[in-house]
Amino acid sequence: MIVKNTYGTSVAFSTSQFGRVPKHEFVGSALLRPKQKPNQKKQKSKSSAKKKDEIKLRSLSKRSKQKIRKKITCFARCYKRLSFVTLTFLNKVSDEQAVNLLRKFLDNAKKRSADFEYVWVAERQDKNSEFKGNVHFHIITNKYWKIEKWWNYWIDLQLKNGINPREKGFKPSSAFDVKQLNSNNIRSIASYVTKYVTKNSAKFKCQVWNCSRRVSELYTDFYTTTEFTAQFERLNAVIKQFEVKDKKSPVINVKMINLNRQTLPMYKRLDDKNKAI
Repeated sequence: MIVKNTYGTSVAFSTSQFGRVPKHEFVGSALLRPKQKPNQKKQKSKSSAKKKDEIKLRSLSKRSKQKIRKKITCFARCYKRLSFVTLTFLNKVSDEQAVNLLRKFLDNAKKRSADFEYVWVAERQDKNSEFKGNVHFHIITNKYWKIEKWWNYWIDLQLKNGINPREKGFKPSSAFDVKQLNSNNIRSIASYVTKYVTKNSAKFKCQVWNCSRRVSELYTDFYTTTEFTAQFERLNAVIKQFEVKDKKSPVINVKMINLNRQTLPMYKRLDDKNKAI
């Protein structure tokens, strides 16, 4: 048996049933993606040009939600504090226009911060009756924000790009909202991710989520033998255990681990690998 581990979850499976032993101890990083050949890139650009006029609705798949949760957790393990930023718009915007402004905002932040890393996710507004269904963005980042400065910039960026408020001169304070997250508290990070990502089943005419290059390069999982999870059992840290059965794949065993002062040090190998990045 071999076990695939990430913070709080361990999945054991038989290598004989799956037919191969993993090549790498650490996985989940963009660094492990095979590089495209030049001719493949040309072919891809031609096919994408043909589909340029087609409207493709995008949504977060179950796999994407899991990936986002893992990336944010690993991101949080690399920094003592993170910021949770919400960007909303002054008026109704199209998805394409919204994501274009988000990119401009992030590009400006990159220029002014030497070490600026982030993960962003799109969400539909459901509480604002005036702009119901309007897209807004949640960003988890390692940046400290001077709120008045960046609030003014976000408002001005919208005005310069033709997004005007319903009432002249109206500048809602909620347009740029920042909350500080204590990255030492994995549960608080997980609660934010669950609240704003897991429930997100809306469809968009734009990219639904993205992250900075170095966040994409973070490793999210590592392989061990069953001796690793046996340590959690000895500590009575296994919250839940169950088997997953499927007609097309073999049985796998899943253990949900309680993350606390005793168990978090056991993920040091993953912490060290990512801090080196």
